Amino acid sequence: MIDEQHIVKVGMADLNVIRGQGLIRTTGLGSCVGVTLFDPMLKVAGLAHVMLPSSEIAREGALNLAKYADTALPELVRRLSELGVTKSRLIAKMAGGSQMFTFAGKGDSMRIGPRNVESCKVMLNELGIPLVAEDTGGNYGRTIELDCETGILFIRSVQMGIKEL
Repeated sequence: MIDEQHIVKVGMADLNVIRGQGLIRTTGLGSCVGVTLFDPMLKVAGLAHVMLPSSEIAREGALNLAKYADTALPELVRRLSELGVTKSRLIAKMAGGSQMFTFAGKGDSMRIGPRNVESCKVMLNELGIPLVAEDTGGNYGRTIELDCETGILFIRSVQMGIKEL
């Protein structure tokens, strides 16, 4: 039996929220990090597909808040609060942050995946939101989806199959 579920898709450098039944999904997480925030009482969730660690490097005209860890997570909390979520009930899960390529130099600028993971953890800590589970690092891509009914984060990858957090 195939259920027709409501699916909210989140693109690269994007974020969105979902309430009630359904899934919120993002694909193509390599060095990017997918951060989910979930309120288990209200069954409300949000997902940010973070591309870069800090908006300090932004060069675009209008800042894309969803692109950077330091702006995406506060914006996601703001959107969730518009749906009645209390920040103190939120729990976070995240996946991604791979080091997709190996570089000869030891420069920090090429460690985008690990730096994205670190920046997301710093922001969650500053926001007072506990990170309860993660599947980060490695050298492979991931697709993630959060079930808004259960709060289970499903992580799919060609190399590792399907994991549940």
